[in-house]
Amino acid sequence: MAVNPVFNRIDKEASQGGYAGFGSQPSGYAPPQGAPTIPAGYQPGPSETLTDQQLRDMYASAPAGPVETGRLTLDDVVVKSLFLFGILLAATAVSWFMVGAQPGLATPFWLGGMVGSLVLSFVIGFSKKVNVPLIVVHAVLQGLFLGAISVTFNQIYDGVVTTAVVATLATFVGMFVGWKMGFIKVTSRTRRIFGMVAMGYLVFLLINLAASFMGFGDGWGIYGSQFGWLIALLGVALASYSLAVDFDSIDGAVRAGAPQKYSWLLGHGLVASLVWLYIEFLRLFAILQSND
Repeated sequence: MAVNPVFNRIDKEASQGGYAGFGSQPSGYAPPQGAPTIPAGYQPGPSETLTDQQLRDMYASAPAGPVETGRLTLDDVVVKSLFLFGILLAATAVSWFMVGAQPGLATPFWLGGMVGSLVLSFVIGFSKKVNVPLIVVHAVLQGLFLGAISVTFNQIYDGVVTTAVVATLATFVGMFVGWKMGFIKVTSRTRRIFGMVAMGYLVFLLINLAASFMGFGDGWGIYGSQFGWLIALLGVALASYSLAVDFDSIDGAVRAGAPQKYSWLLGHGLVASLVWLYIEFLRLFAILQSND
């Protein structure tokens, strides 16, 4: 997944003055915690004047939290991400065993899963509503793609899947720590540059797919050239920085008080970026192993 329209959409909405239902507060934040809650438009009559004790009771009451106000929390994003990741792993396992038993299913599974998930990613990203069923279907399609491509690569390049999984998890942790500690910066300028480069890389991937089907580079397409590993390394770098952008977007959405339903979009985008990173590592290690 070279481009993630989900986070572009969320960041755009945040920069235009907040989210629906939360844009009236300065900087998109909710009312201060502990403030008394009085119904909108309420005007006390002569016999309804609030006493000092009533005011003290209102201020002493527990403030409304994100759950009560329908705002996004980090827990929401984590839960949705893990849920979608679990579905993806289940679909990956099914695809792995089916393709392992019947190798003829490999191409339909990985090609159908790849094209289907790519199309759905743009549909989900540009849709005006959060479509949870489509997000779940996207996770299933990515799982079918991952299982088929992984078992195929592992049969040709022994151990490459394990190496790619370890590298993906290590990079995920490293990028999070680097972003959290401020070593990896995400700014509006770097977002624009990343978006343009990532879109160009997506076009390259589509061209390379066509070239590989035509037999160029022994089925690797342009990756089959002497500079193939450098291009694959660029893909790893882009996918890695995509995670930092994801972390920053999630943090911004939570702080801005985005609607809780956005947790599905944020979880979907994060899992998609993680899959993208794994595929880039899988390709890189396979190329390096084939050059030995």
